[in-house]
Amino acid sequence: MEVWVPYEKVRNHPPDFRIKYRIYSEDEGGRKHPVFQGLRCDFAYDGDDIKETGIFAIHPEFEDEFRNIILDRNLPVPKQGTATMWILFPEMRREVHINRINVGVIGYFMAGSRRLGQVEVIEILGLNTNAEKLS
Repeated sequence: MEVWVPYEKVRNHPPDFRIKYRIYSEDEGGRKHPVFQGLRCDFAYDGDDIKETGIFAIHPEFEDEFRNIILDRNLPVPKQGTATMWILFPEMRREVHINRINVGVIGYFMAGSRRLGQVEVIEILGLNTNAEKLS
């Protein structure tokens, strides 16, 4: 088993928020191959015109049905489930996302302009404290 090192250990702060997600099938425009832990997709908010707003560097860390981080990098993640989300750039956390991320917000996993799956914010975790503490 190739072991995933959890982002919390690597980044030394908690995740920003938790989502429930559904990864699109290939027929829906999603990926041809399974998704694994470590997917470095981006994020877009529902209703945004990404030609104007762009997409955001917010990466998922997928969880199992008990909300434990999936540690086996060789095991495909479930097509739907929960994940914690990690905003990569502190200035974007403070300037953009702290004002936009709320429970119920809908967004998308993105690969460029292509939607890979739909997400819904279900819990705010460290978003507010991370915005205050991190440079």
